[in-house]
Amino acid sequence: MTTNVTNAHHDIRIDVETNYIPEQSRPDKHQYVFSYTITIRNVGAIPARLLTRHWLITDADGKTEEVRGEGVVGEQPYLKPGEGFRYTSGTMLKTPVGSMQGSYQMLADDGVSFDAPIAPFTLSTPNTLH
Repeated sequence: MTTNVTNAHHDIRIDVETNYIPEQSRPDKHQYVFSYTITIRNVGAIPARLLTRHWLITDADGKTEEVRGEGVVGEQPYLKPGEGFRYTSGTMLKTPVGSMQGSYQMLADDGVSFDAPIAPFTLSTPNTLH
């Protein structure tokens, strides 16, 4: 059972940076490749492990792909209070603009399972959005 917990004991902060990768993209074939770098930081009081991830990836045509899996980049980072974990991954869209959002499912040392939400962020080729 997963519980959304938003208190000082269980608090995960997530920051996202995105990049368009033109050398891997093929706009003529509707293939736009993006990387995203995620920094996960435990700003709560109790250590927690990232168990699984859940993503919703939406392109400009409204097509949404749902992705679920264990850990991130093959790891299930364990974060003590004040510790962080940073990784880079990627996705491909069929449109030059899209968005991602989701959550990490966490398990704290006190036995509480909770979701760490990932706020929606935009994936965009340069000069597409003003």
